[in-house]
Amino acid sequence: MSDKNNNSLLRIPRHLAIIMDGNGRWAKKKGFIRSIGHKNGVDTLREITTACAELGVSYLTVYAFSTENWSRPQSEVKALMTLLVSSLKKELTTLMKNEIRLSAIGDISLLPAKCRRELLEVMDKTAQNGRMTLSLALSYSSRIEMVHCMKKIGQKLIEGQITISDIDESLIANNLFTFGMPDPDLLIRTGGEMRVSNYLLWQIAYCELYFSDKLWPEFTREDLENALIDYQNRERRFGKTSEQIAEENTL
Repeated sequence: MSDKNNNSLLRIPRHLAIIMDGNGRWAKKKGFIRSIGHKNGVDTLREITTACAELGVSYLTVYAFSTENWSRPQSEVKALMTLLVSSLKKELTTLMKNEIRLSAIGDISLLPAKCRRELLEVMDKTAQNGRMTLSLALSYSSRIEMVHCMKKIGQKLIEGQITISDIDESLIANNLFTFGMPDPDLLIRTGGEMRVSNYLLWQIAYCELYFSDKLWPEFTREDLENALIDYQNRERRFGKTSEQIAEENTL
């Protein structure tokens, strides 16, 4: 990385979210079956995860498998689940070497037993790692997450643990799958699509969005750094004026 980029990469997002889009299209473009695209996507995830840890990102959350993905052809779903198991086994060394804790958000009870068992085992083995948390959004849907949250809060109301006046933004955030994590500062989506696809809808309320035309297997560390530099050149006002932000930064 050049000195120019080194100087630019000073304000790193604490929490980076990524929609890893384009594995299937990359494979089709190359004349491969879709599963080859997913395998190459794992290689990209390893590179980007390691880079994030080195650059100082504290939380990396990636959209690995949506609830809607269960409706894909069964052959592709089976290949994805098989890849998940094999990847978790292979990547444990990388996670431990880089002190990365593995976590998961979503309804992992829907995963095949072997996948769920392997996932929980790797999560347990990396639980004490403190450099960065990598969260896999698996069988994840933001709308279902919100329904799940409302049910939990409703049950607390029924049991008398809380009252209506206790319901605020903090209570909702504390009952989402991402409880204990800060909201994302930056969301990157690869593959040229410009939508958020039912991903972290509550959490990205004030998130910066960055869209890349690169298909996920083509996305490199340099592309990541360019996205971070773009993020750092933006002014995050959170409803305030530029003058207010400038005044706060001088305090």
